[in-house]
Amino acid sequence: MWAYRLVAPYTFEKTDVPQRSPESLGDGQVLLRFLAAGICGSDLPGFRGVKGRLPFDTGTQAAGKDGFPIHEIAGEVMASRHPDHRPGDRVVGWASGFDGLMEQVAADGDGLVSYDRSLSPAHAVALQPLACVLYAVEQMPDLTGRHVAVLGQGSIGLLFSYVAKVAGASHVTGVDPVDRSDIGPAFGVDTVVRATSDRWVSHLSAGAKPDVVIEAVGHQVATLSHAVEAAAFGGFVFYFGVPDDDSYPISMRTMLRNNLTLKSGVTMDRRRMLRQAGEFTAAHPGLLDRYLTHTYGVDEVPAAFELASRPVPGRIKIAIVE
Repeated sequence: MWAYRLVAPYTFEKTDVPQRSPESLGDGQVLLRFLAAGICGSDLPGFRGVKGRLPFDTGTQAAGKDGFPIHEIAGEVMASRHPDHRPGDRVVGWASGFDGLMEQVAADGDGLVSYDRSLSPAHAVALQPLACVLYAVEQMPDLTGRHVAVLGQGSIGLLFSYVAKVAGASHVTGVDPVDRSDIGPAFGVDTVVRATSDRWVSHLSAGAKPDVVIEAVGHQVATLSHAVEAAAFGGFVFYFGVPDDDSYPISMRTMLRNNLTLKSGVTMDRRRMLRQAGEFTAAHPGLLDRYLTHTYGVDEVPAAFELASRPVPGRIKIAIVE
């Protein structure tokens, strides 16, 4: 079966690897036939050659793993040792080994749910990042009537903007150095700011500071500090982005004097959140059509990742399909 392997920074090699047998599945695992994958910002450090800290990482280079670094996947169940999945089901969720870029993927069934077959696999795979955003918003205070700022207006940040507006935010500010003026309003952004987060926060007056700041950039140390600095007195800061460093310096004086709350965390209750994501998109028709901007075939993986690595105004979500 086909599989992709990172053999050098920015360099994929498509190879043939042995097929997985149903007998090789562990308890709770599901064997999937690849239908679609989504490229996430957290996949890009691996593509660029940065060694990430992932669950399977035991000290060897992650680039040596077949199928790495994809974790957003939609597939058809070929075999199952999970009580809720049957052969022939079409499911979406997590490739639990971050190895979703191959023809057959063995994944934890607790991170997968069936999806509405009226959705194409390319659209369905977007339910995974939406599930993560919905879970994060559940961890926040009630957004009704609040000013919410989202640092980073990539594929995750725009989902946060949209969900925050649906959750009742009175005003959503989206901050990104990439020009999002054409697409930001379609995702609930009231004020589109084209600037780096440090420049934006340096011009914020006390009366313009948001009640809730969501850091959806990731992979940078400084942006969390900017989020803390931007929050209004008594405000809430949520760090969503993936950290590449163990320690992130922030001003505890600012946290203390401004009575701020800082929260982060990974997505729990995955199956519940994936179902909720399906219900959310059904209630908001057209969202996934706006979100999915580029689709590539499995023979075009290098081109898909190259586009994902470039800050292009019209690019939001990229899917790879069989």
